[in-house]
Amino acid sequence: MIPGGGQPNMQQLLQQAQKMQQDLARAQEELAQTEVDGQAGGGLVRATVTGSGELRALKIDPKAVDPEDTETLADLVVAAVQAANENAQTLQQQKLGPLAQGLGGGSGIPGLPF
Repeated sequence: MIPGGGQPNMQQLLQQAQKMQQDLARAQEELAQTEVDGQAGGGLVRATVTGSGELRALKIDPKAVDPEDTETLADLVVAAVQAANENAQTLQQQKLGPLAQGLGGGSGIPGLPF
């Protein structure tokens, strides 16, 4: 039985929603500061992105550079960046997943976007 004649405590619900929004903002800030690596070609090309997907660094081993075959190098760069972004997405799901579920229509309050 919900106190107050069956009506949810709106102030309490709003406080919970505000806390979830603050937690989400804090997790997003942590993601923006966290760096994640990806590699290709057995480590010949390494890409570093933030947890939010911003490319921060790209390291290319000189062994990967063949002036006669720049296509392979380009493929390795793309693969390393993709691998780093996949790792960033995994990190996002770990950090934001529980928070997003809490905000994603879980309140049951009509008219509220969370």
